[in-house]
Amino acid sequence: MSDGDEELPRDAKIVKTLLKSMGVEDYEPRVIHQFLELWYRYVVDVLTDAQVYSEHAGKAAIDCDDVKLAIQSKVNFSFSQPPPREVLLELARNRNKIPLPRSIGGPGIALPPDQDTLLSPNYQLAIPKKQAVETMEETEEDEGDDTVVPSQEPSSSEVPQQHAPQRVSFPLAKRPKLT
Repeated sequence: MSDGDEELPRDAKIVKTLLKSMGVEDYEPRVIHQFLELWYRYVVDVLTDAQVYSEHAGKAAIDCDDVKLAIQSKVNFSFSQPPPREVLLELARNRNKIPLPRSIGGPGIALPPDQDTLLSPNYQLAIPKKQAVETMEETEEDEGDDTVVPSQEPSSSEVPQQHAPQRVSFPLAKRPKLT
C-alpha cells in the first residue's frame, strides 16, 4: 500500500481495495468518502428496519433472520424487476390490434389546434382607465385664491393615478404557410 494508506481508516482501505479489484485505478479522493457515506447510510437503514422487525416479533435483540428480512425488503423495494418478455409481447399485441386514426394530411407537418399549442398569447397588458384630470372641488379652490403660491407637491400630470387596470391581450399574427 502507498504512504497515504496508513492514515486511512479501515473502511476507507476496504473501499480503496474494492475499487482496485474492479480495475478502477484513477479516481478522485472524494470518491472514497462518497462510497463510505453510501455504505454507512445503507447499513443504518438495514439495521433500523431489522430493529423494527425484531421489536414486532417481540425479540429482545436483533438476530440474523431480522437482518436478512430487512435486506430482502430493501432489495424488493429498491430494485423492481421488469415484467417477463411474454407479458410485454402480449400487451404489445393487444395494443397494436387497435389501428391508428387516419391522418387528415396536407402538405407540411400536422399540428394540433391552436388552443392546444403554446403559440397562443400568454400575457396580458394592464392599461389604466383614463379619468378626469381635475375634479370640480379642485377647480373651485383655485378660483377663490388669487395669489400664486408655488406648491411643493408635484402636479397631477406628474403623479400616476391609481385606477383599476383594464386587461388587454393581443393574439399573435398568423404566419403565411410556406409551400
